[in-house]
Amino acid sequence: MKRAQSIEHRTQTKTGSILLSVIWALCSLFWNLSFAFASDISIHGFLQGNYSVNTETSNPDGGDFKWAEERLQLKLDASKDPFHLFLKTDAFYDHIDDASKLELREGYIDYSSSAWDLRLGRQIITWGLGDLIFINDVFPKDYEAFFSGRPMEYLKIGSDAVKLGMYPSFASAELIVIPFFEPNNFPDPKRFHIFDPMASITNREEEEPATTLENMEIALRIYRTFADFDVSLYFYKGFLRQPYMFPNNMTMPTKIDLFYPELSVYGTSLQGRAFDGVLSLEAGYYDSREDRDGTDPMTPNSQTRFLLGYLRQMWEDFTIGLQYYSEYMHDYSGYEENLPAGFPQEKKLHDLASVRLTQFLIHQTLKLSFFAFYSPSEEDYLLNPEIKYNFSDSIWAAAGANIFGGGREWTQFGGLDRNDNLYVQVRYEF
Repeated sequence: MKRAQSIEHRTQTKTGSILLSVIWALCSLFWNLSFAFASDISIHGFLQGNYSVNTETSNPDGGDFKWAEERLQLKLDASKDPFHLFLKTDAFYDHIDDASKLELREGYIDYSSSAWDLRLGRQIITWGLGDLIFINDVFPKDYEAFFSGRPMEYLKIGSDAVKLGMYPSFASAELIVIPFFEPNNFPDPKRFHIFDPMASITNREEEEPATTLENMEIALRIYRTFADFDVSLYFYKGFLRQPYMFPNNMTMPTKIDLFYPELSVYGTSLQGRAFDGVLSLEAGYYDSREDRDGTDPMTPNSQTRFLLGYLRQMWEDFTIGLQYYSEYMHDYSGYEENLPAGFPQEKKLHDLASVRLTQFLIHQTLKLSFFAFYSPSEEDYLLNPEIKYNFSDSIWAAAGANIFGGGREWTQFGGLDRNDNLYVQVRYEF
């Protein structure tokens, strides 16, 4: 069995610190200049408690909490045309790991002109139209945050990147260059029960893409409005952000390498008013550059992904959002023929439906919401009911649940079946 070209191992902390050092130096300079020259400086933030407890069984490490922390976030905005500085930093105490941590969520400098703008630094990038379904949004996510009941903003991870916005008359465009690879963050096997087809093999080595010019991620979005519809074209060249296993021996493995396959994405999206609501269409072709013939079962095959979404306000303060999503695997016969015995077999067509119901009450201070995923092909599901109440303009609290089930032990939500949890979020904003 062939393996795609090996990806050199690197330490993310070392490479990421280079750009962060530059960012902090520029931010410090801009901060000092801002006091003397900026016309607008603001500091905001919040204090937050976030706790999530198991409802079915303990964690694999014996703990009862998926998440338990207190957090302070500070946000700095400083502007002096044509520059803008933004910093978002979190300090928190994690009771599960019994550790205090500091995290730079975002930290960038903007330069703006009439025809173009530039953003340099750690930034959260959001593309595409899906509600918790990502086709052309190929930027890093934190799925552990989502599954453990953290506020939705923590699903996205910042990228150390350069973003250039261009605004000619015929269309607008965004060009993004990411020199340092950032993988998705998946649930910790100490906190979550997760299916692993080779759980007995503990000798593992993770290989992330080396920081080279050749491995720089490049993303391009071109967009404009046609007949009241927002239309976008997307391109991405980089890597899948989910690691894949490559055993050193397929029959009696003693070591597993975890690597990130090369990926290109070509996509489009369209959104506008239709049928008394908002209609969304999105599609993307996932070109698996390391396995274009589809015969290496350890590397994902190329896929076509499609999303249909519809959002409508049914009555005052009540909205309903519906989505249907599908993944079609190309070269499926090659995948079937080479799949090792004992490995779970993916289906040629994987689909997923979702519904989001939102009701505001008591002058919009009380929010009732319900979100659900269901996969007709895998027969598994995720249910997420939540209630949120704003006590004032600065204090709110939310409580909800994550309920997983159905399918089999290796499906997306069936594999999380023993991880049901209840969560509470309390925040004071200032």
